Amino acid sequence: MVIVRKGKKEDLSAAFELIKELAIYENGLDEVVTTVAQMEVDGFGKHPVFEFLVAEDDQKIQGLSVYYYRYSTWKGKRLWLEDIVVTEDQRGNGIGKLLFEKTLQIARETNCTGVMWQVLDWNEPAINFYKKYNTQFDAEWLNCHLDF
Repeated sequence: MVIVRKGKKEDLSAAFELIKELAIYENGLDEVVTTVAQMEVDGFGKHPVFEFLVAEDDQKIQGLSVYYYRYSTWKGKRLWLEDIVVTEDQRGNGIGKLLFEKTLQIARETNCTGVMWQVLDWNEPAINFYKKYNTQFDAEWLNCHLDF
């Protein structure tokens, strides 16, 4: 039976393996520069900047949802869903749904006005998954970033 729970420091190694699995799926493993040690600082240090959920089955982590809070000058407090990833051999078994719905629940419980995330335009399985939730897909916004 799969349970979804808040991630703990002890879960970071397994979470990082899922992050790398997602990076491989998205053809970007060489872009992963964080480490388990850095995630420990960033998630459990003096000023945590992210939280995460894990989906666990038989004491093995099968899925992950990483999120943090942001502020919109128009909408107020929002939850940013950075990633949901389910290990390849467990995809299609409802684990992503459990993680997504628990993430939405956390957003509601913490008085967010909504949840935001990105999906790659070629990731048809993810796009179809999100369509089930009446997701609004923005066509007019361009993603921008600077790397340091």
